[in-house]
Amino acid sequence: MTTVRTPPPPRLPVRDRAAGTSANGGVSPMLSRLADERATGVLIREHGTLYLADGQVVHAESPSTPGLDVLLAARGVLDAEAWREAVAAAGARRRVGRFLVDHGRIAEGALELCHLGALYDAAYFVLGPSGSPTRFRYGAAHWLGPVHPVPVAALERETVRRRELLHRIWPDPATDTAPLLRSGLPAGPSVPLRQEAVLGRVDGVRTAADVSVALGRPAFHTLVDLRRLAAAGLVGAVPAPQPPPLPGVLTQPSADPDVALLRRLRDALEAL
Repeated sequence: MTTVRTPPPPRLPVRDRAAGTSANGGVSPMLSRLADERATGVLIREHGTLYLADGQVVHAESPSTPGLDVLLAARGVLDAEAWREAVAAAGARRRVGRFLVDHGRIAEGALELCHLGALYDAAYFVLGPSGSPTRFRYGAAHWLGPVHPVPVAALERETVRRRELLHRIWPDPATDTAPLLRSGLPAGPSVPLRQEAVLGRVDGVRTAADVSVALGRPAFHTLVDLRRLAAAGLVGAVPAPQPPPLPGVLTQPSADPDVALLRRLRDALEAL
């Protein structure tokens, strides 16, 4: 009979104070080069795309985040019909944002504010760790048109800041992508209403991205709430199914994650 040792779980991410470097796992060297070139086009990565104009980021999209139209509708700023009208009328000319403002559908300041929030939200996921090649298509432009360009350096700094914030709250990123499950513990009166709304969407099937769309909230804000709920022991990731053992092979049981140790790590990081 053969004994197979189960490999240990992967190490948790370690905080890196050197912002703006590839060691953070969230910054693309190609993006920095394109900024220096003042390039125009679309950067295509595993988790989404960044649109550049003259080396600045003008739009970002990721399947992990609600689109700008969802966020505008959730805030009651713009209804779905007005959005569809603008895309149909000005999408081919890549001036949807300008159309909305010029036709009185939304104030220019409100559009800029909502667009910046959506851009930073999507860029956080686009610039996350990737196992696929990064590509750039020169000359491509988004149909929304320029609203408020963001310098690449500012986008990188914010991406790193957000990664470090999540790690300080709770160092295990499992709740960021996996289906979510409630622990069965009562939330108690200490859970804020915002987190209660997130907790109410956790059903063993939805992921953080699904919860964000259901609530019409930026995805990063949902990650923050979920990490706090995980730190309180109220939610966790649905365990991945384990393959059945091979005939005649004895496997040693793997230990459950040491939740108490994770909480001590969090407290130690917060004390730094």
